[in-house]
Amino acid sequence: MMENENLSIGALAKQVQCTVPTIRYYEEIGLLPHATRATNGRRCYGNADHKRLLFIKRCRDFGFPIDQVRNLVSLFENGDRACTEVRDLAQEHLNTVRAKIAEFHQLEANLETFVESCNAACCSGMTSDCTIIESLSSIARTNGPRGKGCAGGASIAGAVDSPGFVNVSRG
Repeated sequence: MMENENLSIGALAKQVQCTVPTIRYYEEIGLLPHATRATNGRRCYGNADHKRLLFIKRCRDFGFPIDQVRNLVSLFENGDRACTEVRDLAQEHLNTVRAKIAEFHQLEANLETFVESCNAACCSGMTSDCTIIESLSSIARTNGPRGKGCAGGASIAGAVDSPGFVNVSRG
């Protein structure tokens, strides 16, 4: 627990192991209340600020998006609500993480197929004959809905003449 009730923003950042701009950002978006000001205009933070900032940092360390952190902070500060609300937010985030892991496994398999294809067919040749370059530049065949590509997510799809490549899209 913090012993000093009047920490500067720099001292608070050091104790919580975050950056000063992060603290300012959290104040700006309302996750952290604006600090009180000393007579010299410097921000002063107390124990409650330290505890709240540490909670926010831990939520972010676990990858919770800002909107979910906002909800968790509300639950953190309002202790008379049902614990299931916290559990439900954690479950929602867990589901998202698991979906991303599955996407990364598919991405790994696709990249492995790229590398194996190149090793078997063309790795001693020129880039103009590279199967990876060919696959990435060919019209994609999809096994489901087309990915978003540059417009808002990642999309990897096997080329028309590259059987074995599986469509992966993230949005």
